Amino acid sequence: MPRLFTALEIPPEVGQSLAMLRGGLPGARWIEPEDYHLTLRFIGDIDDAMARDITSLLGQVRRTAFSLDLDGLGSFGGRRPRAVVATAPAVAALTELQAEHERLMQRVGLAAEGRKFTPHVTLARLRESTSRQVADYLALRQPYRSAAFPVSRFVLYSARASVGGGPYVVEAAYPLDALAA
Repeated sequence: MPRLFTALEIPPEVGQSLAMLRGGLPGARWIEPEDYHLTLRFIGDIDDAMARDITSLLGQVRRTAFSLDLDGLGSFGGRRPRAVVATAPAVAALTELQAEHERLMQRVGLAAEGRKFTPHVTLARLRESTSRQVADYLALRQPYRSAAFPVSRFVLYSARASVGGGPYVVEAAYPLDALAA
């Protein structure tokens, strides 16, 4: 059974700027730069028939390409931090694309995503890092802002069934319509 999710790829030049943030945080397991992505919808472990249905449905998505940047750093988990992330603004084109993915996944019978969509790129997963260590790490690296980059497609990734899942494999790519000139 493949473990699937839809996402936006992070261009290599933005990945390099994110990779410069690695290190200096005890208990962090850093994500490899080639595995940076912005998840749109986690699908999970599904059978091959459903994977084919999802691949076909995603091909019906018609959205316009857009520009995006990463506009800060943060963490998830509160008092027990579990991840350090680069955040992205919730621009309309991004949230509408994500909402369409959510609707399509519910249409094929997957349960609704229980968490609110918070656009981000995971930089590290945390095991034993304290909230103070994370706060210190973030304070030393703020402000962070990437260069704007074009989003001209989304992809369907597969992942290994393990913590962290990488390396990720692009199973299918779906172009977004060109921006109007």
